This record gives sequence, structure tokens and C-alpha cells, in this order.
Amino acid sequence: MTTLAPPPTPVQDGRHRAAAPPVSRARRLFLGAPEDPRWARPALWAILLLATALYAWNLSSITGNTFYDAAVYSGTKSWKAFFFGALDSGSFITVDKPPFALWVMGLSARAFGYGTWQLMLPMVAVGVGSVGLLYRLVKRDFGVVAGTIAALVLTLTPITVAINRDTNPDPILVFLMLLGAAALLKAVRTGKLMPLVWSAVAVGFAFNTKMMQAYVVLPAFFLVYLWATNLSLGRRVRNLAVGTVALVVSSAWWMVIVDLIPASSRPYIGGSTDNTVWDLVIGYNGFGRIFGASSSVGSAGNGASFGGSSGLYRMFNDIMGGQISWLIPFAAIALVGGLVLRGRAPRTDARRAALMLWGGWFVLHFLTFSLAEGTFHPYYVTAMAPGIAALAGAGGVMLYKAFRDDSAARWGWVLPVAVAASTIWAVVLLQRVSGSGTVYTVAEAVAALGGALAVTGLLVGRFMKRQKLIGFAALAAIVALLAGPAAYSVSAATTASTNGTNPTAGPSTGGGMGGMGGGGGQRPSGSAPSGTKSGSAPSGTGSSASSGGQSMGQPPTGTGSTGTESGSSSSSSSSSSSSSSSESQSGRTAGGMGGGQVSSAMITYLKKHQDGATWLVAVATDQTASSIILESGQPVISMGGWSGSDNAMTLAKLKSLVKSGKLHYIVVSSDGGQGTSTEIATWVKKHGTAVSAYSGLYRLDASDVS
Repeated sequence: MTTLAPPPTPVQDGRHRAAAPPVSRARRLFLGAPEDPRWARPALWAILLLATALYAWNLSSITGNTFYDAAVYSGTKSWKAFFFGALDSGSFITVDKPPFALWVMGLSARAFGYGTWQLMLPMVAVGVGSVGLLYRLVKRDFGVVAGTIAALVLTLTPITVAINRDTNPDPILVFLMLLGAAALLKAVRTGKLMPLVWSAVAVGFAFNTKMMQAYVVLPAFFLVYLWATNLSLGRRVRNLAVGTVALVVSSAWWMVIVDLIPASSRPYIGGSTDNTVWDLVIGYNGFGRIFGASSSVGSAGNGASFGGSSGLYRMFNDIMGGQISWLIPFAAIALVGGLVLRGRAPRTDARRAALMLWGGWFVLHFLTFSLAEGTFHPYYVTAMAPGIAALAGAGGVMLYKAFRDDSAARWGWVLPVAVAASTIWAVVLLQRVSGSGTVYTVAEAVAALGGALAVTGLLVGRFMKRQKLIGFAALAAIVALLAGPAAYSVSAATTASTNGTNPTAGPSTGGGMGGMGGGGGQRPSGSAPSGTKSGSAPSGTGSSASSGGQSMGQPPTGTGSTGTESGSSSSSSSSSSSSSSSESQSGRTAGGMGGGQVSSAMITYLKKHQDGATWLVAVATDQTASSIILESGQPVISMGGWSGSDNAMTLAKLKSLVKSGKLHYIVVSSDGGQGTSTEIATWVKKHGTAVSAYSGLYRLDASDVS
């Protein structure tokens, strides 16, 4: 069998080391390959250190997403909750995503104790790992310079910095997709089957992290393997068939197991309409995200866009522009120019295959995120960042070499055009936030001046045939194009409090729903919830400022406001009074959707009168439940899931829980409230005993069930 040989090592600019004897793996890891320029490995370590600093800076201020944090905490208390990805340790309802990311964070929390750094450790690790992995992938086909640029661009992508400082599953998703890309490119180079299988397995685990979003890259993966692998067409098709089987098995195993377990023996599948993972896959986390409606919550509930209206301009609007679009013009031009430059290469050309992969990665994500009419958060687009970064590095180096090479004069002029286009766009983005801070003013000046010097230097150097001038101009271009992203990234890393539900980088721009959505409430700091292992619970607030004179890092008296998927938030204090002075103190709310504010005082009351029940209380939505779980350390029922529309709680189920003594308290509003059905609310008010001190709180005992 003839396989595709690795491409020759690209000639690098700069001085090379003299030929050296073989070195150990450890020495090669720290010092680099003997054939690499001396600056190569120190530059990589500097970038990895920069990434670590950006993702882990001031770790105690990181808020995270309390929705996932509560599920991780519950998983540390119950292996059943751990396996299913349940929101509560009583395993009443799952979160609306598969549990792989929760497993990763949960294992860290079980090993080191529940707290901020324990949850963030895996996120920082996979974020930095993605940078190193992308460097390796791009370097192998396009050289050290291309790999270094790609790694730096990914490190400084603003939305990537923001999401890597959060407990949403996206950093793990990106890392798994990159592992899949690495295995695929190896399969293309060698023609062997097993790398293709491992690529499918990696994407399958990515599916178990965020379901259908993991499949966005699959058309590019299939096309690259089918086109570029040096095997007969029949063997390529056969190998793809085997890889598809591996993909299905690695994607579906958890879903199949869960759906085969009787509903009475497992939690309700949050986000589904029929209590199955399959419905969650094709509905809420599948076609509903694309078409704006799902079988779960309909177009209204699943069409909330935090990133502006759908359309090809979405990535460039006031909300999204500063998060991801800085190098999109350059990446697009570099992709086209790179493919043209490799136009006469053999079908199995490794560099063209890599360009097809990264170009497909970029284009597929761009179209999917731009045109999606369902629920859309800005941080989703961090999955597009590796494609942009790889094209900036690989395509940029190809255009640079073509620019210096007289034989490629016709296409060489594309480089200054690409630099000029992205420079102009960077200035536009920075002018949108003029006045937001000195760092953005400086970045605008650097981008404008550096871009002008870069384009001028490239043109003058070409006409005068001054190679050094061209080299300095290229460095100026890198500085100019990364000035804006760097400013946004530093802002994301140094902001005292971030929005855990909808993290973004840089100053607030745009209106609508783009800047809204709370962090889901404050979490206690200084000590973990009652019953946790040693280690502090994540600190921070769901809003941008602490209240009541509390400073960050001090144990709060209550919880912050919660945000909703649709962008609304609730943050009012309980106005109820109590006969007991210790219980009449209103405190801040732990969440308010679905009527009836849940204050710190109420949580204290509920814990005091839990009377052996499994669940502390039943509330309307996940946001409210997750905040109470993190403050109380006790299981809490979310009756309506994330949006309040899940049919997780029925009247028959409620009666059963009350009769068995597993639940005594429920919060309802005067009209039923979002997430509380009218039937349930009516029955509770008729048979339950209102706790007069707290509006909407009712006590139910076995004797109340007929």
C-alpha cells in the first residue's frame, strides 16, 4: 500500500541549529526539535504561559455558570447524579446537556474538593492544551512560524479567553474537536484506519459534551479524508464507513443507556418533551438551535439570541464583532489565496488537505452560527476560533512566501490586501468602543499605525526588493492585527466579575439581548456548601457588583440575581415578614423565576424544617434551583427545567413525593408561575399550608395527600 509521505520540513526564516545527534523526548519537549530555529520553543512556551495567565488570572473572581456548577456539586454527592448529569443530588432532573464536561469538572472536584480552582483547573488545562495542540497541527504542515502565529491568535481570541474562564462546556468541546482533527490529519497522511477511528471517537466524546454542535466539523472531516488520502476510492469509503460506526457508538452509548433505563429509575431529561435523550438531541440541542424552534420549548423559548439577529452579518455586529471577527477578513482571504497557491499540487498534497480542513472548520461554523435562528450565545463561537487561527497562521505564511517569491507575483499581492482589510476592520471595531478605556484607545492607535506601516513596508520592500523590510513589515502586521484582540482579552482576564451564564470579553456594545443574562446567582465563598469536601466553593457574583457592602471573596448572606435564557433577570429582595427575628430578615434572592422570592432567610427556614425530606424545596426553574443548591448544599427540585416549560413535575409525581415524605415545601406564584402548572399550583394552594413569612412558600405533608 502506498501512503502519503509527510511533507518536507518547510524552510524556516532565521538561523538554524547545526546538525545534532538525536535527543531525548524530554529534551525535545522543552528545547524543541534540532532543526527548529532557536527562538521557536521559547516562543511556544511564552505563548502557553500567556494563555495560562489569561485563563487563570485572579481565579477567585471567576463566577462560572451556577447552572453547571450546581450539577457538578450534586455529582460530588451522588454517583447517580454524576452519571446522569443531574442538577440535584436527588436526581430529579438533568441539565439540558450531556454530562461529559460535568464528569471532567466533577472528577477534579471529587479529587481536590469542591471550589473555584477545582472546577476551573480542567477548563484552564484544556484551554491551554488547545493552544499547544493547534500549534503542533499547524507547525507540522506549514512550519514553525505558521504554528506560532496560529497559537498566538487562538490565545488572544477574546471570546476564547472569556469562555476559558468559565464553567460552560465549550472549552472541553473545542479541545476534543481538535483531538479529532489531529487524528484525522494523521489518518490522511498515513492511510491507516486506526487514526480515523480515534478521530471519530474524539468527536463522539465531543457530542457527549455539547451534542449536535460537535458535528458541525464533520462535513469537512469527511471531505478531507475522502479527497486527500492516498488509498483507492473503495478503501477510503470502507474506512469512512468503519469510522462512522465508531462515531455512532462513541456518540450514542450514553444516550442509549439512559433511554433504556425506566423513567421511574432515573431523572427527567431536562430540555426534552418526552423524557428521552433522543428528543433532546434532535430538538432542543439539535434542529431547535438552527431553526429557532424545537419540540421542547417552541420558537419563543428556543429563539433567544444573545448575539443579535441571525444573518451573514451577525459575526460583525455590535455584539459579536469584538468577540470573534477581528481576523475573519484575513482568514477568508488567506484561505482562498492558499488554496489557489496549492492548485496544481497532487490530490494527496498534505498542505492543501490541511487548508481544506481548517477552511471547512471556519466556513461551516461561520454559516451555522450566523444563520442559526435558535438560542444563540456569543461564547458558542469559540468553536470557530481554531479555524480562524489556523488560517491566519498557515494562510498568512503561504501568502508571505508568495509575496517574496517573484514566481508567484500574481498572487503575492494578496498579502497586503488581507492585512489592509483586517486592519481597517480592527479600527472600525475599536472605534465602536471609543471612550470605554485607555487600553482600547491605545489599541486603536497601534492597529491603525501598525497596519499602515505594515502595508507600506510590504509594498516598498517588494518594489525595492528589500527582504528585511518585508520581514519587519510582516511583524508590524502581526502587532497591528492582534492589538485589538489583545485589549479585549486582557479586559476579559482582569474584569473583577464576569457573567457566568453569558460570558463575553471587552466593553459592553450593542443592545437587545446580547449583553444580558445573569450569572445565576452568587455562590458562597470561603467555604463549600454544607457537607462538601474541603476546599472553598466558587466565589463571585452573578451580577457585576456585590451588594450590601460585601466585598468579593467574603461569604455572602444570600445569592445574587439569576439570569434567564431569554435575557430577563430577577433580583428583588423578599419583603415578607416573619414572627422570628432570625427568619424575618429578608436577605437577597436566590432566584425569582416562577413567583415567590427565595431569600437567604427562606433557605435557613427550609433547612431548619426539612424534617428528613430528600429535597429541600421544589421551585420553578433550574436557575432558582441551582442557586439554592449552591447556598444550602441540599438537593432542590427544578420543576420546569431551564426555561420553566419542561414537564418534569406532574401532579401525580408531586403527590407521590409528598406522601413518601421526600418533599415538604414548594414555591408557587399566585397564577401558577412559569414552570409551575396551574393544576399543581391550584392543588398546592388548596391542600398545602402557606408559610406566611415567605410569599409563595407552601408546606405539604403526607396527611395532605388524599
